[in-house]
Amino acid sequence: MADDLFSVESIAIDLNVGSQKQLFQDFATRLIAAHNLETPCRDIVAAAMERERLGSTGVGNGVALPHARIDGLDHVVAGFARLSDPMNFDSVDGRPVDLVAFLLAPSNAAGAHLRALARVSRKLRREENRSRLRSAPDALSVFTILSDDTVQKAA
Repeated sequence: MADDLFSVESIAIDLNVGSQKQLFQDFATRLIAAHNLETPCRDIVAAAMERERLGSTGVGNGVALPHARIDGLDHVVAGFARLSDPMNFDSVDGRPVDLVAFLLAPSNAAGAHLRALARVSRKLRREENRSRLRSAPDALSVFTILSDDTVQKAA
């Protein structure tokens, strides 16, 4: 995963939110601050909520990958949250979500958006990575796990 996709400042550990909208507001605020984005928080939240209305981004195993395309961005940015209390996300497996990667992409960059989504999805698909993320002590540890591009070989 490219080191410029996530930043330590865009990672929340044991985040306590009561709704998807609150979660998206937290991500928007963090990403605006971490990447000096000029997009208003409400526009990011509205885009993420609209995408969620099209179909849940809860991919299973306690993971959600909400994403949105935003006018005015020049590259893909992402945030990550480990939730203190798992949240219903209408996931494909019906399980509540506690690991959330939130991606924002330029509205005209479908290819970059899909590549970033695929990279994050591959990382979070592995049980070992999910376990490490769930037990990581702080945002820097989570950032290190998310940024590690080495491929572990199966024994």
